[in-house]
Amino acid sequence: MKLLNFKQNEQVKLGVLTSVGVVDVAAAANVFEINAPSDIHELIEGGPAAMAAASAVAAQAVELKSSEYIIPESDITYASAVTKPGKIICVGLNYRRHAEETNAPIPQYPILFNKFNNTIAAHGDTVLLPKVSTKVDYEAELVIVIGKQTKDVEEEKALGHVFGYCNVNDLSARDLQMRTQQWLLGKSCDGFSPLGPYLVTADEVGDPNKLAISCTVNGEVRQSSNTSDMIFNVKEIVSYISQYMTLEPGDIILTGTPEGVVLGYPEDKQVYLKDGDVVTIEIEKLGALTVTMKQEV
Repeated sequence: MKLLNFKQNEQVKLGVLTSVGVVDVAAAANVFEINAPSDIHELIEGGPAAMAAASAVAAQAVELKSSEYIIPESDITYASAVTKPGKIICVGLNYRRHAEETNAPIPQYPILFNKFNNTIAAHGDTVLLPKVSTKVDYEAELVIVIGKQTKDVEEEKALGHVFGYCNVNDLSARDLQMRTQQWLLGKSCDGFSPLGPYLVTADEVGDPNKLAISCTVNGEVRQSSNTSDMIFNVKEIVSYISQYMTLEPGDIILTGTPEGVVLGYPEDKQVYLKDGDVVTIEIEKLGALTVTMKQEV
């Protein structure tokens, strides 16, 4: 199922993308008198019963095709695919060729850092280039969305704890990131984690480590790879993190970026993001996430 969040009358609403448009889950559930979740986190936390209710609402809405609860996708304003993650955990240097392009040693363990909810943004948003940085870089990444409480899970069972996946642009202010040994400052500026456009359930995605992944800037391809190049794959990441902290439904994990980032170029060829740049992250089965950069003044 392709889920999304959209804005309507200053509210964030849950939608399901279907062949006939976006089903407004709350509106359709009200018409059909079905007790279904109206919020993405309520859906994730509700488990199989909540998913079954949302699926039933979407199926009935598609059958009846009423404009009362079906909206053309072109008419919606997107919200972030995950609106209030309890944790935003990131894995650094997790693609072999990306580590090589930055002359970094291949990690022996996942390199973990975190972001915060101030970084959350949506497909179609304008993201500010902070005035305190001149070196903002793009990073196409696959996001894991946790579906149930996870602690000490074995690798063989880890994918069963994943609700779904989405795109993220892990924007990075390299001059701030490299100022100290801790990366947090350069990763946590406002709007630096656009998520979306969809949250696609795990059953629809299949193997998360066989997905084409790319980034374009103003239509020019900057990154083109596959999630198979990950050093630590999705099940290894989920299992590893769960050994040290309990993962909760709605937590998200950013799994690293492939080669092609600005930082990987020779210094005389580095062209960082600038005012007006349009950046698109696209991962197979997950759609395309686009934001426009604007210089903060």
